[in-house]
Amino acid sequence: MAHDEHNRPKKSGAFALIILGALLFISAPTLFGGELRELGMPAIVLGFIVGGFGFYLKYIKNRVPSK
Repeated sequence: MAHDEHNRPKKSGAFALIILGALLFISAPTLFGGELRELGMPAIVLGFIVGGFGFYLKYIKNRVPSK
């Protein structure tokens, strides 16, 4: 079963980081809109950074540079 090992998904959490970053980015204005208004913008920036790091790990890190 050589193809069984080939078709297994990788055990990386990159996709989870993308989802977590997107959820934080989208829900931050709603969650931190009331009394905790000063946490809204840092939460949006943190969501963007976490999602960007997950995107880097999943799609860009293993890309072979073209000559």
